[in-house]
Amino acid sequence: MYLEIAIEDRVRVPPKLFSMKLPDAITQILREKYERICDRDLGIVLCIRNAQAISDGNIIHGDGAAYYDVRFNALTYLPQINEVCEAQVAELVEFGAFLGLGPIEGLVHLSQIANDFLNYNKKTPAFVGKESKKILKKEDLVLAKISTVSMKGTISDTKIGLTMRPEGLGKEEWVAATEKKSKSAPKEEAKEEKGKEEKKEKKAKKRKEE
Repeated sequence: MYLEIAIEDRVRVPPKLFSMKLPDAITQILREKYERICDRDLGIVLCIRNAQAISDGNIIHGDGAAYYDVRFNALTYLPQINEVCEAQVAELVEFGAFLGLGPIEGLVHLSQIANDFLNYNKKTPAFVGKESKKILKKEDLVLAKISTVSMKGTISDTKIGLTMRPEGLGKEEWVAATEKKSKSAPKEEAKEEKGKEEKKEKKAKKRKEE
């Protein structure tokens, strides 16, 4: 999920930035420090805004830079376990599908795409269900649930695992087909029960006639 978080920090403004407006200098320093980092509590920091000094600048003897206490807002993406996401298939490989989740991609392992045996067509590329005939291709829109999150220091080292096996997930047409099947199931069961009762009645009638 996306968050906007208020943060306070202390920054060092070097002499080469003294000619800039203070908010601009602070923003530049904070962007270099925070943007695109991955933090377990903050998530992936996307951008910094509304940066402002909340103290007068302090100069340390022999340094020459000015130090300010600052407050700013950080827009972040923090993936949560069990969070359901709408995503687009970014890439298909033999072992699964990579989904675009804003600033990062997550992996749906082959075993977590559907409740079916899937064949991988490398030429298309696409996954095709053996029994269900479900098809998953690049750029398809899907609903997937985050199952694992491993936040590291960088985006490339951070890993997100997802699943589409639970009911209500996957492509929209998969969900619609499942709902249609669920609605028709009670009718089929009732029809089957009625058939059994009719057979029993016929057998009972035949015995009486004998």
